[in-house]
Amino acid sequence: MRLLVVEDDLLLRNTMVRALKAEGFKVDDVENGKEGLLMSEQGIYDLILLDIMLPEMDGFSFIKELHDKSIMTPILLVTARDSVEDRVKGLDIGADDYLVKPFAMDELLARIRVLLRRQGKNMIQDELSYGPISLIKEKYDGFADGNKLNLTVKEYELLELLLTRPEQILTREQIFNRIWGFYSESNITIVDLYVHYLRKKLSEYDCDPYIRTIRGIGYMLGGA
Repeated sequence: MRLLVVEDDLLLRNTMVRALKAEGFKVDDVENGKEGLLMSEQGIYDLILLDIMLPEMDGFSFIKELHDKSIMTPILLVTARDSVEDRVKGLDIGADDYLVKPFAMDELLARIRVLLRRQGKNMIQDELSYGPISLIKEKYDGFADGNKLNLTVKEYELLELLLTRPEQILTREQIFNRIWGFYSESNITIVDLYVHYLRKKLSEYDCDPYIRTIRGIGYMLGGA
């Protein structure tokens, strides 16, 4: 799962990022609201951790603009503003939870787990499947009709992304930013290359048609 931390306090941001990565999350982080909004508009995050008092765009404006674009990624406000009015305003405009600084990192992680469960995203879900294609996290591999695919790390992550969003069109940009990250030095054409690799392994069991190309847009896991 990939999270975005939008926080201008460098020390706190780095501490949060380290803790989240230690829990197995992929994490992007930025220090201002406008950059965070730009990244959020890709729709690649499972959760956004958002400060209210930010340079260039405050957290309230951030949430409003994101929702105006019909992007409903769960948002946990993490802020020093602890008045009842601020908490009510944040929740009313669309935040999913509110955590006041200073906070214990264990509480932050617990609230994240609750929000992800509420969205039906459980980090400890052992198996994902669609038709004859499945993924078993304990074995860190994919299967087609029960046959092991022997996936590389990026092939596994690609299959996992497709299986968590079945019958949903994913643009090349969304796939690239989700798996390789915004700051990767790789070219976006690497997406097509890894789709080719994954299809080749699935083709041994006649399952490659399940990964459908949406011409000019991206890919989708759908009925063969």
